[in-house]
Amino acid sequence: MPLDSWKRESRTKIVATAGPACDSVEMLQQLILAGVDVFRLNTAHGSSVEHQVRLDRIRLAEKRTGRMVAVLVDLAGPKMRLGEIPGGSIDLVVGEQVAFIRGNETSDPREMTCIYEPLLDELIEGNRIMLADGTVALRVLSNDGLRAVCEVTQGGTLRSKQGVNLPNVALKAPAMSDVDQANAVWAVEAEVDFISLSFVRTAQDLVDLRNLIKSQHVANQPHIIAKIEKPEALQNLEEIVKAADGIMVARGDLGVEVDIAEIAVAQKRIVAACHRARKPVIIATQMLDSMHNSRIPTRAEATDVANAILDGTDACMLSGETAIGKYPREAVEMMHRIATVTEPLLRERQRDRDEDNQPTPGVSPITDAAARAGGRLAEELSAKLIVVGSSTGRAALSISKNRRFVPIIGVSDSISSLRRMCLYWGVIPVPDAPAHDDRQLVDFVVQRGQANGDLERGDRIILLSGTGLSTSRHNVIVVHEVA
Repeated sequence: MPLDSWKRESRTKIVATAGPACDSVEMLQQLILAGVDVFRLNTAHGSSVEHQVRLDRIRLAEKRTGRMVAVLVDLAGPKMRLGEIPGGSIDLVVGEQVAFIRGNETSDPREMTCIYEPLLDELIEGNRIMLADGTVALRVLSNDGLRAVCEVTQGGTLRSKQGVNLPNVALKAPAMSDVDQANAVWAVEAEVDFISLSFVRTAQDLVDLRNLIKSQHVANQPHIIAKIEKPEALQNLEEIVKAADGIMVARGDLGVEVDIAEIAVAQKRIVAACHRARKPVIIATQMLDSMHNSRIPTRAEATDVANAILDGTDACMLSGETAIGKYPREAVEMMHRIATVTEPLLRERQRDRDEDNQPTPGVSPITDAAARAGGRLAEELSAKLIVVGSSTGRAALSISKNRRFVPIIGVSDSISSLRRMCLYWGVIPVPDAPAHDDRQLVDFVVQRGQANGDLERGDRIILLSGTGLSTSRHNVIVVHEVA
């Protein structure tokens, strides 16, 4: 197989949800070649057996394409959904009354059930209930513990199993159910790269998940992504960002839990908090939603993706577009195209980031300083590549967060670290490189670069290296000119 070029038109990473629309190895290969860096497995649908089958196919597609991809397992969390509605659906009109009742069965479509058993213990008079992604709204009139009577304040059609949200209601349910814990254990054993936790409310939710992961005693523990989709999460944002390895702005439920007019401001606030903490951030939900059924997105969707990139997101995520949509490959290609034409505007903002001296978690301040200096030097010398070897991948993250427009080659003797680099903005993980010998690493990069057409005589490479002293893994910047 010919060597692929290291040149990548876009630096913003693409997360794609795996599902029936891309179940074949051939389609997964197409998505990887179109630009997917991370595949998401949504545990809200399917069993661990089904997820294992998809994971195996993703790893096979990765092997066949020769390109590293990461896998993110998304835990469902305390997601509330309606039970079965007799007849499958019901049309509700403003002003009429409906009720939530205990149990799992009902014969009257206006007496609804919920898979969240403690629902009637949580509701009090005056609470708002948002249904079906906020398209239907109710207000609680009374609750005697067996029956909560509600008035319809926003009408629409309800279907079985649609989502239930309780804005400004502090739920008593734990962040992880027994099913979530079982899925997390499976994900650790399956050696996935990231686990995301839904409906995070406090940093303790992440501590609990991290303790569960540690209890499995695996060498390469998956990184934890906190999904921000509750008002409590916004109130505890700084602590949550500090406790997580990365953040996902999950705009679907967040847009129901808070005033939809606040979503854009909340997104910018979350991205800014991640930049301050030097943690990767993913923007998710309805980014190219119309591409479920259309080969091109709406103008508003294309603008939304571009604005997320300009906000500084590390990655944009596709959900149903690739999981169940008609045009999964086209959706990935479109997101890639939008990124390539948007990212040049980030160059104009780079001067504002040059004074960013925030520390990268888990990284020596010497490494951070060398990463900043190496990035500036690479741009001043018009270097073709920045090369960094990193056992954990955090040195590559440090360079990534400086947002330099020189391709970053990340090498490591750890496959887990290489796959985690798939989420880091602008970083290209390269396997099978001699990560621990600078001379051999430079020779490897030069030979590969010349073979794939990325390097020629006179080109410069910046290598972030070290003297081997215990004070820092990366305390040397090497400039190499291709002979």
